[in-house]
This record gives sequence, structure tokens and C-alpha cells, in this order.
Amino acid sequence: MEVQVAPLRAWDDFFPGSDRFARPDFKDISKWNNRVVSNLLYYQTNYLMVAATVVSIVGFLSPLNMLIGGTVVVLVFMGFVWMSHNKDILRKLKKQYPTTFVVAIMLSSYFLISYLGDVMVFMLGITLPLLLMFVHASLRLRNIKNKLENKMEGIGLKKTPMGIILDALEQQEESINKLADYISKVKE
Repeated sequence: MEVQVAPLRAWDDFFPGSDRFARPDFKDISKWNNRVVSNLLYYQTNYLMVAATVVSIVGFLSPLNMLIGGTVVVLVFMGFVWMSHNKDILRKLKKQYPTTFVVAIMLSSYFLISYLGDVMVFMLGITLPLLLMFVHASLRLRNIKNKLENKMEGIGLKKTPMGIILDALEQQEESINKLADYISKVKE
């Protein structure tokens, strides 16, 4: 299946008034995780634009350190994903505690970058965009278009870059389960 770039959502949809934002239910982690995953898929191009802006600014100020930092994070991410596919205990950890898995990647990256280069580049150029995405995805309520687009991605009708990353983090359910859920909802 060909990877498709998700459309850029209207900025007034991406960041509207406070009526479309709400604090997540911290007691129901799976619902909160579902909201985050849905928003990451739906607004992925908007998130990419925000991240590219921050990375560009930091990269302009410190290009070599930004290149080193980005390379370290990508290599650590790929290493963790590879290890989690080959070690059952890490696979279970990644599936049950996705935030812990991402924090482990970020902490490992932090320590490697502090050894190799500038920690502020890591904090501003890599961690800040990820934090902005996570906060927005956690607070933004979903709408009907968001849910429909995510169902299409989930059952395999579409494949996007964020969907590939979430698959690597095992945050997407199996396509068969999603297809069954989708078909049962359509019948209702």
C-alpha cells in the first residue's frame, strides 16, 4: 500500500477556541491514549508543520548540534523498536506502557546527546515539538471527521507516516479487530 500524506487541516480546526479542548480523563488511560492516537493521526501534517518550524529555528541557531541530536534520536528510536520486536519483555512493555517506552527513548537520547553535544538543542529542538504535539493531542477533543479518518487508517484503507510510526510503537490495534469493529458499527 502506498503511503499517503495526510492533508493539512485548517488552522481554525487545529487550534480553535477553548470549547474544543478539554482535560483528558486521567483515570481512563486507554481512552486518553485513544484520543492522543486519534489526534496524532488526524492532525499529523499540522504537527509536522509546527515541529518543522521549531526544528528550523533551533537548527538555524545551532545546525551541527541539531543534526547530531536528530540523528541520535532517530537511531535510538530505531534501536528500541528493533529490540522490542526481538525481545518479548520489551514488546509487552511497549504495548502496555507506551508513554514509558517513549520516555525511555527520550531519556536514552538525552544522555547520549549530553555526552556528544548540546543538551539545550535536544530540549528545544527535539523535546519541545514532541511535548507540544502530546499536549495538543491530549487536550483536543475529537470530531466526526477525525474519527472517520482514523477508522480508514486503522482498517488499512489508508497508510500515513504517523500511522507507520504508531505501528512501530504498537499503538495501532490489529487491522482485523478494527475492521470487525468498523463493520459492526456500520451495521448499527
